[in-house]
Amino acid sequence: MKNVVVTGADGFIGSHLTEALLSEGCRVKALVQYNSFNNWGWLEGISHPDLTIVAGDVRDPDFCSSLLEGADTVFHLAALIAIPYSYVAPDSYVDTNIKGTLNICQAARAAGTRRLLVTSTSEVYGTALYVPIDEKHPKQPQSPYSATKIGADAIALSFHNAFGLNVSIVRPFNTYGPRQSARAIIPSIISQIAAGIRSIKVGDLSPTRDFNYVADTCRGFIEIAKCQEAAGQEINIATGREVSMQTTLETIASLMNADVEWVTDPERLRPAGSEVFRLLGSNEKIKRLTGWQPRISLEEGLKRTIDWITTGNHLKNYKTNIYNK
Repeated sequence: MKNVVVTGADGFIGSHLTEALLSEGCRVKALVQYNSFNNWGWLEGISHPDLTIVAGDVRDPDFCSSLLEGADTVFHLAALIAIPYSYVAPDSYVDTNIKGTLNICQAARAAGTRRLLVTSTSEVYGTALYVPIDEKHPKQPQSPYSATKIGADAIALSFHNAFGLNVSIVRPFNTYGPRQSARAIIPSIISQIAAGIRSIKVGDLSPTRDFNYVADTCRGFIEIAKCQEAAGQEINIATGREVSMQTTLETIASLMNADVEWVTDPERLRPAGSEVFRLLGSNEKIKRLTGWQPRISLEEGLKRTIDWITTGNHLKNYKTNIYNK
């Protein structure tokens, strides 16, 4: 991994992964979404002699071709990820998640890229039919978002099977940590409590999730990239532990010494048949292939996330009075 491209590098996981790759000694070309403000998202303020920031859009195949020239390894993270917004704007998810992945696969093939890692999501599994969820678990498209990620994964694997492209599907379970947007429940709750709000609107708190701290997720990406046996494989990054949303929120409130009332808001409930009630991932495959194991406990990860949101000027970036879909 000498010359690396990271798409979606301006986002939450992408920015952390970019920093992790730089610390590994890689030369990183980081793709941020083009915008007229010349804003680099979470890469703002990050400077490194081996970092090149490029603005563009994975929906454009010609741009993707130029982006991947000279790349040894590509980490494809660029995607639309918010589930609630996928209910109202599914076309945009098809364009970005499926067509964008197709463009990256075609560009990687043309450029002779040695290694391509395509980012999936545990949402493709839907509500667990059995636990722990391994990579053979059936795919259940319970939201337009998850449907487009299933499609993107299939496109990428088809390029491995049909054209010999060295592709791995990296499937993180629920990643959290510093820089995550308020569309996710953990930073939403932390930021509201930090802002002094004590009556907090929530959706269904009964579902369980398998939470990965972002540093563990990024380490998983890098270990998979180094593993040649991972070619053509779908690989979970999971802790193998599940926790309910109720317990997670109560833990946050306890760590912040806050007495909080949880108020169910119908707007925050997923449509019938769309809620994923249980996610508990198997990490046996990634452990067998790479030796990866999670290092950061949920409580420690929550402490680090709370510290980040509540220090410096980070809290002002969260609009705590608005429901961020």
